[in-house]
Order: sequence, then structure tokens, then C-alpha cells
Amino acid sequence: MVASDLILHEEEFLKVTSLAERLLRDSNSRFVALIDRNGQPIASAGDLPGVDRTALASLAAGNVAATEGLASMIGEESFTCLYHEGDREHLHISSVGQAGILLVTFDERSSLGLVRLRVRQITPEITHVFETMLEKSRHAAESGESAGAPMAEITDDDIDSLFGDRI
Repeated sequence: MVASDLILHEEEFLKVTSLAERLLRDSNSRFVALIDRNGQPIASAGDLPGVDRTALASLAAGNVAATEGLASMIGEESFTCLYHEGDREHLHISSVGQAGILLVTFDERSSLGLVRLRVRQITPEITHVFETMLEKSRHAAESGESAGAPMAEITDDDIDSLFGDRI
């Protein structure tokens, strides 16, 4: 199953949002985002004024994919984390299980050591939530369920009758 097949239920959304908020607070970071491997934002905490969060998520996923290619070239299965240091802002990006990416943005109010420690401490909990999402998504795909899709039971005839578009 690829990450784009993930189905995010409210229960998992609330859990990952709570974990993102806790990591933000415990690491004294500016922004925390959980992203799927295709670059789709799942949950976030904190603020990055003027930054397109969707573009940031997409670029982070591309960065992880490129780094996995580099790891493969030198005989590593993967690199589990990336760190980008700027003059004022820093990014810590890490893989979370098979389907997730964790992005943490921090500045001088925190340190790489604190961020790495807090990420390491919270990753098992985030991984568990992602595994739950994957399992539910696999089950829905295997059973042919709509997995609670809000309009799965609506047919074209229903839409036509609603809008009066009769052919």
C-alpha cells in the first residue's frame, strides 16, 4: 500500500495532532508537521507565518525520497533523519514507519540535541498511529469498503436528480 492510499479517521487525526502539539511544546520548536510519504500534510502544530505548508510538506517528502535514493546508492537501506541548518531556522526531518514523515522547524530557542531527543522519544507513539492508519486502510481496500467515505453511497443518478440534470 502506498501512502496515498492512507485513510485518516478522526480518531487517528486527533491522536497525531495531539502528538504534534506535545512535540512542539517539549522540543521548544516553532512548527511540527506530520506528512505522508507522498507529501500530503496530515497534522501540524505551531506556526510558520508566510510559509505554504502544503509546499513545505511536498518538498520535505521529496527530500526524504532523494535521501533514500542516496542511501541506496551507498548500500544503506535508508537514512532515518535529515538535518538542515540555516542562519536562523533549522529543519529536522525524520521517517516515521513505512508511511510517515515528521518535520520539525526550530530556531535559537531550542537545539538540535533537544529536538533529536524529543523526536526519538515520541516516534514510537507516532509510528503506532501510522501503523493503525495503514492497517485500517489495508482492511478497507481488501474488503472493498468505502472506509466511511462521505459520498461513497451517492450515485450519478442521485446527483442528476438533485440538480435536475435529466438527459
